[in-house]
Amino acid sequence: MTRVSRDFGDTMQKEAVPAVSADVIFASSRFPNYKIGANNQIIDAKEDPKVLTMKEVVARETALLLEQQKRLSVRDLASKFEKGLAAAAKLSEEARLREAASLEKHVLLKKLRDALESLKGRVAGRNKDDVEDAIAMVEALAVQLTQREGELIQEKAEVKKLANFLKQASEDAKRLVDEERAFARAEIEDARAAVQRVEEALQEQEQMSRASGKQDLEELMKEVQEARRIKMLHQPSKVMDMEHELRALRIQLAEKSKHSILLQKELARSKRVEESLSHVYELDGAETLGSYLRIKPCSDIAPELSKCSIQWYRISSEGGKKEPISGASKSVYAPEPFDVGRILQAEINFSGQQIILSTAGAIDPAPGLGNYVEALVRKHDVEFNVVVTQMNGADHPSESIHVLHVGKMRMKLCKGKTTIAKEYYSTSMQLCGVRGGGNAAAQALFWQAKKGFSVVLAFESERERNAAIMLARRFAFDCNIMLAGPDDRASLGT
Repeated sequence: MTRVSRDFGDTMQKEAVPAVSADVIFASSRFPNYKIGANNQIIDAKEDPKVLTMKEVVARETALLLEQQKRLSVRDLASKFEKGLAAAAKLSEEARLREAASLEKHVLLKKLRDALESLKGRVAGRNKDDVEDAIAMVEALAVQLTQREGELIQEKAEVKKLANFLKQASEDAKRLVDEERAFARAEIEDARAAVQRVEEALQEQEQMSRASGKQDLEELMKEVQEARRIKMLHQPSKVMDMEHELRALRIQLAEKSKHSILLQKELARSKRVEESLSHVYELDGAETLGSYLRIKPCSDIAPELSKCSIQWYRISSEGGKKEPISGASKSVYAPEPFDVGRILQAEINFSGQQIILSTAGAIDPAPGLGNYVEALVRKHDVEFNVVVTQMNGADHPSESIHVLHVGKMRMKLCKGKTTIAKEYYSTSMQLCGVRGGGNAAAQALFWQAKKGFSVVLAFESERERNAAIMLARRFAFDCNIMLAGPDDRASLGT
């Protein structure tokens, strides 16, 4: 075996091994991790199982896009395709970098092989065998690198194909978005035109309703004028007298009608006074939806109402059935939509005696409320500004503005972006006017969204409160739910 001295080794390193070119760019800061197996076969080191190859990444992204294509909206689909296009561009750039790195590896391997061939002629013995083994290893690395380059070219073609596909899909998605946007704008314009037509129809209906009351009078006036024209040809003086008499009779008839209504109310009050034990209380307030009724003492000997037990009832105008109003045990009661067309009665018990007070007639509906509710029914969701005065029976100190949403399927109470309660119409939900309280009872309602959660809400006006109750009951009825107050469903036959 030839012994190589240290001087010879230094000379070999300086002269036999040429320096690597300075303009060679390495793809990484370390040499590839190779292992030599049996028969000097080069084996790649096992890579981290968590790191996916480029093929697997492309296949997984493509599968996810195709799987989500059916359930994504048009806008999200376009966004996904654009992200996929960006990912494909990124993969193409990575493939280009790998190709450049592969070229640099070829240059490096060639220079390394040339250096080993130069070294082979200067050494002998065992060192020469080691150099030959190294040359074989470099050639094996070159072969494997060539194979990897083939795979890289194939991957690059697949990435290019996928990029073209995603680019075309992105353009199709953008075109579809534009078409859907144009279609949506056309639908919005159609909806606006429909709303305008409905508003015009409502205005025309209002004008017709106003004119319908005058139609009979105008026809009568035409007949009178025609009769006057005919009669004046023969007896003009008598026709003029008859016209003046007819006008006077109409004025007298209107006055008698007003006086008759007042007399009927006075007669009803006098009958109630005679039937009761003593006339010490009376009902004060307008008997109309939107107002409130108050039990008012009208005698100095009347006991204090705080020492009396009070119960309000509804009396049907058809069969005279008496229905107690659950929770209405205060001296003030504000009629709600269920009370329209019914007589309200209050029973006052004190010291073993009972006094019964009733309204002079049925509760009248609020003027214009029906048309207002019919206009709101056409909306999918109606918002009302409210203030929470009580929550679960306890006073609520905050007076901040909340929003009550009355929808076709559910009701929701929100404060800003926070949802306090949101429930679908069900048999456990209750809704009615506040049964008791002060002057603001006509503007408040009681809502039990579900068992264990109830609130008392104050509205901006009596009209808003009654409209909210009627609208919610209308939507609940469409869902086969009778929305009423506590213990009201049994009396309503549900």
